[in-house]
Amino acid sequence: MAPFADDADLVKRFIDGSVSAFEELVRKYQDKVYNLCCYTLHDPDTAQDAAQEVFLKAYGRLKDFRGECALYSWLYRIAVNTCLDQKRKAHEVTDSMETTPSVEGIPSSEPSAERLYQSKETGRAIQAALQKLPDGLRAAIILKEMEGLSYEEIGDTLAISVGTVKSRISRAREELRRLLGGKDIG
Repeated sequence: MAPFADDADLVKRFIDGSVSAFEELVRKYQDKVYNLCCYTLHDPDTAQDAAQEVFLKAYGRLKDFRGECALYSWLYRIAVNTCLDQKRKAHEVTDSMETTPSVEGIPSSEPSAERLYQSKETGRAIQAALQKLPDGLRAAIILKEMEGLSYEEIGDTLAISVGTVKSRISRAREELRRLLGGKDIG
């Protein structure tokens, strides 16, 4: 498969009537949007539904995209808002996910069974601690640590200032440290 086209070009082609341009945007961002939904909603099936809703909303609104921020920041903002709406509608939050994307990298050498168990347990502990964070802190720390966005990109995504982003990430790290019994998480 050829490398993905530039986002601005894909948006322009979509506005000019190319459905395949939108399909390429979906292929480019579907995994990131799904992962964000999964971390926010704690359920793979609900996250899949939310991710689909994100792209349906994006399809309807893409002609209004003005390019004032990066396209993925715009998509992530839609994803965060969609997930928060779903959580409000559901009135319940699951304590943990059955399938948790790996939070820590596993060493390339063959790990022992004990090390795999510890890594899995650490991942579960981090996931459980993440679920205890307020939505604003959780979204900021997930976008920074798991999605690798810059402070500016997170600010665009969440429609907050860079200072607020830094504050939320700092508070999230401190709260995660407290919840994890003082272990350093990043």
